[in-house]
Amino acid sequence: MSPSLMKMWISLASMGFMFISIVLIYLSRFKLKGMFKVVTAVIAYILMIVAGIIIFLVVFSGPTPD
Repeated sequence: MSPSLMKMWISLASMGFMFISIVLIYLSRFKLKGMFKVVTAVIAYILMIVAGIIIFLVVFSGPTPD
């Protein structure tokens, strides 16, 4: 697998993390109560931070040959 294709899959996984975090934030704010609300919110924000770091690294690692 070429480095360009690997970066594509990594960034796609990061976008998936962002989508999952959006769904979890929605659930924690409007649908869940109590401890489940806190747990899903913490997981969602951790996923959002990880996704941001991954996208930052992919973008600033520069172009790949091929």
